[in-house]
Amino acid sequence: MQNYINRAIEQEVLKFSKQFPAVAITGSRQVGKTTLLNYIKNIAQEKINYVSLDNLIVRDLAINDPELFLETYPYPLIIDEFQYAPNLLSYIKIKIDQRRMEEVFSGKDFSTMYYLTGSQSFVSMKILTESLAGRIGIIDLYGLSTREIYKMKNHLFIPEINDLKKEKISKLTVQQLYERIFQGSFPELYKNKDISIDKFYESYVRTYIERDIRDLAKVNDEVKFMKFMVSIAARTGQELNINEIANDVEISNPTANDWLSILVNTGLVILIEPYTSNIIKRVVKRPKLYFMDTGLACYLTRYPNSTVLESSAYAGHIFETYVVSEIVKSFANNGLNAKRYLSYYRDNNQKEIDLIIDFNNKLYPIEIKKSKQPNKEAIKNFYVLEESKKEIGNGIVLCMIDNIFPIDSNNYYVPIEYI
Repeated sequence: MQNYINRAIEQEVLKFSKQFPAVAITGSRQVGKTTLLNYIKNIAQEKINYVSLDNLIVRDLAINDPELFLETYPYPLIIDEFQYAPNLLSYIKIKIDQRRMEEVFSGKDFSTMYYLTGSQSFVSMKILTESLAGRIGIIDLYGLSTREIYKMKNHLFIPEINDLKKEKISKLTVQQLYERIFQGSFPELYKNKDISIDKFYESYVRTYIERDIRDLAKVNDEVKFMKFMVSIAARTGQELNINEIANDVEISNPTANDWLSILVNTGLVILIEPYTSNIIKRVVKRPKLYFMDTGLACYLTRYPNSTVLESSAYAGHIFETYVVSEIVKSFANNGLNAKRYLSYYRDNNQKEIDLIIDFNNKLYPIEIKKSKQPNKEAIKNFYVLEESKKEIGNGIVLCMIDNIFPIDSNNYYVPIEYI
């Protein structure tokens, strides 16, 4: 496919296609769900049909006569934007069960029958998983990772220093990094070199509100919802204070929570929960929020270019947002739900650890600093995790340093390019 940027998650899609009769790829608008499946369609050994429910005539058929729809568009079939006709799921289940009976009697193994793309919030994961329980594999797709943009080897980011040292990286200057942060992660911005970043995000926000929010989420006040998005973007990389946000936008707390759920469930925002254990009792309860696309966050907060962004008070928070979003993508691209493995630490004594990776029963504490030479104070709170009674892996400070450098026997400065 011309101008196609290979996605790290392709291998997970191919694995799922051999394991599940249905595969759903969910994610926010414009992250490349349709393009990814069309690539899979082009390389598949069998013909895969395609239909989009963006087409109003097709959508009407899917809603009002789902049986005829599935006869008209036989499997294997990609159904794009399936959230517009959630009633299809029960009829897809019937088709899958019929095919499974054929498998039993024929002794043949069949590959995926239906590939679905859609936004998480509008057909809730509960409806999806209940309708097709045991029949569907669900994959979350985010915007491009830096590794995908620079055609680097995909990996799962776990801070084992001996493993990291085996990798070869290409260094980014501070200027290059903030240009990357400012541009964001939407594939169109990297495929189309002539596109205006500002115009792209202007169109994106308008389409998101007019099509997704107005048509499907039934938000009554679009102006206030836009103000709400700006308020959230301004707080990326910070603890969630829903009262403060609600007061800022002049809406009720329940409305603020509902609107935040929309941003989370459409993949624009992720909430990282505080680390908890039965032993550590004094941690705060509020999650930290991060925009998953730094370019969109910069657009909403009205930064005109990367140079102004780099020297602003926002620079540290957007730097942390970039790092966390890249780590989230590294988990998602390897078929893992990042929220199961990532947390942060803050207690009532103001001790804080930016990010904790809990993997294979090991805790890896991470501090995130935009400095090139942070001091040893960055790791001063790592010791609090010893109370957890879990094994403590390498602690790292992700920063703009040139090479991996030891702080002490277990903790290291690590260039952010390793994520």
